[in-house]
Amino acid sequence: MTELYLKRINDIDKKGPKLNSVIELNPDALSIADAMDKERTSGKVRGPLHGIPILIKDNISTGDKMHTTAGALAIADNLYKEDAFIIKKLREAGAVILGKTNLSEWANFRSTHSTSAWSSRGGQTKCPYILDRNPSGSSAGSGSAASANLCAIAIGTETDGSIVSPSSVNGLVGIKPTVGLWSRTGIIPISKTQDTAGPMTRTVKDAAILLGALASQDSADSYTAASNGKIAADYTKFLDVNGLQGKRIGVEKSALKINPAMDVLFQKAVDTLQSKGATIVMVELFKELKPIDGNEFQVLLYEFKDGLNKYLSTANSKVKTLADVIAFNKQNEAAAMPFFKQETLELANEKGDLNSKEYLDAVKTTTEIPRNAIDKILKDNNLDAIVAPTNGFACCIDLVNGDYDNGFSFSGPAAMAGYPHITIPMGFAYNLPVGLSFISSAYKEADIIRLGYAFEQATQHRTSPEFRVDLLG
Repeated sequence: MTELYLKRINDIDKKGPKLNSVIELNPDALSIADAMDKERTSGKVRGPLHGIPILIKDNISTGDKMHTTAGALAIADNLYKEDAFIIKKLREAGAVILGKTNLSEWANFRSTHSTSAWSSRGGQTKCPYILDRNPSGSSAGSGSAASANLCAIAIGTETDGSIVSPSSVNGLVGIKPTVGLWSRTGIIPISKTQDTAGPMTRTVKDAAILLGALASQDSADSYTAASNGKIAADYTKFLDVNGLQGKRIGVEKSALKINPAMDVLFQKAVDTLQSKGATIVMVELFKELKPIDGNEFQVLLYEFKDGLNKYLSTANSKVKTLADVIAFNKQNEAAAMPFFKQETLELANEKGDLNSKEYLDAVKTTTEIPRNAIDKILKDNNLDAIVAPTNGFACCIDLVNGDYDNGFSFSGPAAMAGYPHITIPMGFAYNLPVGLSFISSAYKEADIIRLGYAFEQATQHRTSPEFRVDLLG
């Protein structure tokens, strides 16, 4: 199976459509697969991930022959000394790490004019459904690769939208867990309050398998302490085709009118929820979030500087600080910044430490307001989840002007709250897929998996990509 995936990566990612989703292959992949085969032959099976080929995002550290770079030339020399906590769990489970996926450089936290899915080390990744479309970010490579079946399952990371958005536009199931369900130790950070890794897969079942395998407390990540007693050993037990029966679902009112094609898909999705036994209640979550304004960005600037400096101080790279990254990019501008610059890095480097009043005020706003809003809406209406389209349709790749607004994003509330979020394929328009999101309160992964699985089984919207050149074919 590993040999077949490596051949497919060569045929589709490096040749043919040239998706450019894999930034580096693991030279040990076949030897790991061989070892897992021998274990299986001898009667030892570690679990459902035994021998399963997986791709991981290139901001997740591995203590092997692969680099960990967040797509940045500045730390292209970083051969990290040890595995990230979740990679240790993957290896214990018997997974075969095929390689690492390309991403939006620094997880799309380099410039306000950036192009998602582009990095100075990896170049531009394409959407497998329509090749001139952007697979979204920052977990673009994981989204494109999993969608095109270059691996059995993939892992992405999210601060705000970077699992669910590429999952949506690449026709995948994506789960952004509650912050603290999975450890972040060994992952190049943006935000200690919002960051998490999570599954990006072709089915809810695969996502549930991976979610449970890597959920665990980690003494090096204090946020995981809150997961004590709240982790399900096996999330597949919540896969219920009748999971919508008798449930109450809040529909975000502002999402009913995005654009004509999206509106049709969302209304059909709402109708499906009702037809499968759910009661629909209109809610207005976004209205409650207006006081947040620009506070989230301020929080990310402070936390990025703090977290990245800590990571780089232990990295196996000549670059040891955010200031060093900025200096490297200036000295190597033609290669490192050919399309957009690094004003976000520079803004972050100007910030003080995490004791700054500006930071403390901003982080209080960005965590408390969305948590209170989500919890209040759920409680007041006796809801099991809130739904909306995950985001708009995939943008065109535009390295000159950068990303543009595609009309809608539902990632923010759950991202800032640190709450769980699942996206399920909702259908197609213009041959482009888009997802339906379910969000709920902390550690309610079981609830949204149950709802998402029932919707997935009722609709079966996902189809394999055809690698169309553009909208016209």
